[in-house]
Amino acid sequence: MREVTVPLPHPLRSDAVDNRERIVRAARTLFATEGLDVPMREIARHAGVGPATLYRRFPTKRTLVCEVFAEEVRACHAVVAEGLADPDPWRGFRRVIEKTCELHIHSLGFTEAFMAAYPDAMDFAADRAQMLGSLAELARRAQRTGDLRPDFVPDDLILLLQAHRGLHATSTATRQAASRRFAALMIQSFQTSPERTPLPPAPRPAPPRNT
Repeated sequence: MREVTVPLPHPLRSDAVDNRERIVRAARTLFATEGLDVPMREIARHAGVGPATLYRRFPTKRTLVCEVFAEEVRACHAVVAEGLADPDPWRGFRRVIEKTCELHIHSLGFTEAFMAAYPDAMDFAADRAQMLGSLAELARRAQRTGDLRPDFVPDDLILLLQAHRGLHATSTATRQAASRRFAALMIQSFQTSPERTPLPPAPRPAPPRNT
């Protein structure tokens, strides 16, 4: 029998690797601040490459979105897995809410993709379904201990993220402060008998500019 060899894919040249990294960095920045509706041509311009180069590396926006947010998806899975592994279900549930808000405050685009608001990013549907299924199991455990209100459903997390998406501020520190307080308020609303612990401080609004 004649041995059949399959040619190995050629590694990308260093300039091609550099272009790819620049495209991903530019897309991550623009998706985070402007959401997923930003045009591909704007991403190419921001990356300093031509549209042909962008489409050669990422033929569709879907492939680019999945590449940009692969790390965030892994982080979300890790957050939920950590919550499930906690021997105290309520503490695990609470940490999932806190860390999920922390992840989503940094990127408007990731929130849109996670909530399936971007129809072409269907790869996120399976990840979202898996994470919501794991969250549902964690919620059932917290409900059995009597800490989580019995009428909580996993879709409440989507409602939470929809409301969380509305947090806007010019500075990152202000957005983060607002996110922490929002998460604390939501956690207390989910708890059967809310603890009267102090909330994180509310962010101060920026003073108006002099005209």
